[in-house]
Amino acid sequence: MLRLMVVTAHPDDEAGAFGGTVRLYADRGVETCVLCMTPGQAASHRGNARTDQELAEIRRKEFAASCAILGVAKPIVLDFMDGRLHRLDLYHVVWEVTRQVRTFRPHILVTFGSEGALTAHPDHSMVSVFATLAFQWAGRNNRYPDQFHNGLGPHRTQKLYYGTAEFSLPDRQPVALAPISTVVEFAKQHLETKVAAFHAHQTQAPLFPIFENTVRRQGSREAFHLIAQATPGVAHTENDLFEGVQEEA
Repeated sequence: MLRLMVVTAHPDDEAGAFGGTVRLYADRGVETCVLCMTPGQAASHRGNARTDQELAEIRRKEFAASCAILGVAKPIVLDFMDGRLHRLDLYHVVWEVTRQVRTFRPHILVTFGSEGALTAHPDHSMVSVFATLAFQWAGRNNRYPDQFHNGLGPHRTQKLYYGTAEFSLPDRQPVALAPISTVVEFAKQHLETKVAAFHAHQTQAPLFPIFENTVRRQGSREAFHLIAQATPGVAHTENDLFEGVQEEA
């Protein structure tokens, strides 16, 4: 079975940034995993939560509901602190992301660009760094060899993509987005599923209008930039993240 792993920062990223693509590939029989680095406890929009802990618990449930709508086989939320990923020990965090990659063994890894996506959120930028290093290091036997027990070993993911876009958001700090190499187009039903998945995050209801305006402007497509691949070659435009991927264990 082909496997796709998406690495995000907060609950709702999986739907807002990658929801159409995740649902499309799930419908095609691809096993999907979303690794969310934080439970989103520092969010500005908090619903009825009185404390950070309450908000984290609510957002974990919202994440699970969203992933169910998107057909995610393995939804995972880690416990790193929302809004403070830039203050963490890089080697320690990448250890955990590398372990998750080696455990799930994806063919394709997708994450944000270093600019932090359209919102330029610093957590998104840091997740880009963590996931990029994990992509490179998970396949090497001299990186985190302490993980090699109970059947866990190096895993070389075949392709790494950053999400990108053809436009920026108004009234935001400027971002320099990666050029588009791959456009994944999906049916209108997948767009509506993406919207429904985002709406599962009820604590974030104040964001619904701007989210819907953005995704409907984008339409039934999501854009990506191919950052690295296991087989060297010349870049060319694609319409399938799994183009050229070898289906292997």
